[in-house]
Amino acid sequence: MPPTSPNTWQLIGQLSTIGLSFVFALVIGFGAGYWLDIQFGTSPWLAFLGFFLGLAAGILNVYRVMQLAQKKP
Repeated sequence: MPPTSPNTWQLIGQLSTIGLSFVFALVIGFGAGYWLDIQFGTSPWLAFLGFFLGLAAGILNVYRVMQLAQKKP
């Protein structure tokens, strides 16, 4: 078994958080939109907008982590 460097463990840690951070981005975006819908009475439009903004943030986060993973040897 080849020895693993600290960079390898760091990369494994970053890659293992992709799914969790994606879900959190969706939940936070939808939750903020839902709360704004309650405040302004615009249901369900701001919840949809928040969901799609959370989706975009999650995809951007996954893209950034994957770019970082490709740079490491």
